This record gives sequence, C-alpha cells and structure tokens, in this order.
Amino acid sequence: MTDFTPLAGAAGGLLIGLSAVLLMGSIGRIAGISGIFRTMFTGVAGWQGLFLLGLLAGTALTTVLGGFDPATIAFPGNPATTVIGGLLVGMGSVLGSGCTSGHGICGIARLSQRSIASTVTFMAVAVIVVFLMRHVTGV
Repeated sequence: MTDFTPLAGAAGGLLIGLSAVLLMGSIGRIAGISGIFRTMFTGVAGWQGLFLLGLLAGTALTTVLGGFDPATIAFPGNPATTVIGGLLVGMGSVLGSGCTSGHGICGIARLSQRSIASTVTFMAVAVIVVFLMRHVTGV
C-alpha cells in the first residue's frame, strides 16, 4: 500500500494541468508525452526536448526537496515483464493515437469524444488487469 498524500497529489495535478494549459496557450500543442517523446527519434525535436528535460528536472527537484530516496523504488515484476509491459504500452499509444496523458489530461479538457472514449477504455482495462493480477493470479 502506498502512503496517502492528498496535498502532494493535488499540487502535482495542478502543475501538470498548468503545464498543459501553458503549452496549449503558448504554441497550440497538446502535452501528450508519447507524441512529444516520438519526436526525439525523428530528428525534429525543438521545444519537445526542452519539455522532456523539464519533466526530468522536475522529478529531480521534487526528489531533492521532498527528501525522497530513489533507492526505495521497486518494480513488482522482473526485467522481462517490465520490457514486455513497456512495449505493450508503446503499441497501445500508437494504436490509440496517443497516450493516457494526451487523452486523459488534454483531450478531456478539450471535450474530445475520441479522448473521452480512449480514457474510459484505458481505465476499464486497468481495473480489469489489477483485478486479475490481485485476485486471480495472486501477483
């Protein structure tokens, strides 16, 4: 079980929302991480590289300021399941024309029907997978 941290969660949510609004308002782009990350491999990264650096810098800053110990991070699976899971997430973001951040944060805010349907699908599948993992397989 994880610690209940409503203030940290609310602050993080506000900052994510603010970054999405600033990106859309300043250059008219959606803060979907899969699309931003993809540009790093196409050779046309400009603001996208800065955005990703900002994500990493924000993570490092909150780690230092929050007194978080990165050594406490644990993955429940093994390297093979982590790689397979990453590949499945990548395939899902390609098939779904975006990732959870793009659809869930930015798409719903714009009342995009496609994003609303995608987010409902993401959440339903997540609930099913967690149920199966915890109650059927016992992992």
